Formats: sequence, structure tokens, C-alpha cells
Amino acid sequence: MSTKTFLTIHGVIYIVFGLGLFFIPNLLWPNYGLELNDKYSVFLSQHTTIFLGGIAIISLLFRDVKEKSVYAKKILTGLLWTNILGVIITLYAIYTGVFYGFGWSDPAFFTLLSIVSYIKLKHNQ
Repeated sequence: MSTKTFLTIHGVIYIVFGLGLFFIPNLLWPNYGLELNDKYSVFLSQHTTIFLGGIAIISLLFRDVKEKSVYAKKILTGLLWTNILGVIITLYAIYTGVFYGFGWSDPAFFTLLSIVSYIKLKHNQ
């Protein structure tokens, strides 16, 4: 898979989750074991869209980065560490009992993106 394809897929995934957490948080979060019981928790979910959307925008803006360039290495390193952080935080949510039900999918998702980010980074060395 080319870096352009990876960054496009990565960006689209983050856009979809960001939009979901903004527009239908009451539908999504209960699948992970979370309950949104007031307007403040709904807003925090929507607030998360800032960061998911930002990662998506950065991924999409860098789609045309030249393979094996310093910029390709930097964007892929940033995405790798972002996804590793996602693995750690979502595993913590499972460990503490915050996530259950479909909650296992988040660390699996971030692990997959971490692995692909790592492979793409190694390919760009």
C-alpha cells in the first residue's frame, strides 16, 4: 500500500469516528459501555471531534508527501505515536472497567493502525 493510500484511509477512518462522536454519541458510546447522562458528557464527546478531525485533516493534507522524504517520516512517526497512545489509553479503559462490550475494538483498532503506521514508517526509511 502506498503512503498516499495509507494516509487517505487513516484520514477517512478518523473523520468517520469524529463525525459519529459529534452527531450520534448517544448511539456509539453505549456500545463501549459508556453512558452519556447529561449535556456535559455529550459535549465532551463532541469536543473529542476536534482532535479526531485534526488528525484526519493532517493525514489528508499530507497524502501527497513524497515517499521516503523527511516529511513522510515525520507524519508517519506522529501517527505511529498517536496510535500507540490510543492503544495504551483504551487498554487502560478496559482494565479499569470503563470500556466493556464493544470496548475491545478500540485497542484492536489502534493496534492495527500502529502496526500499519510502523510498517509504512519502515518502508519510508
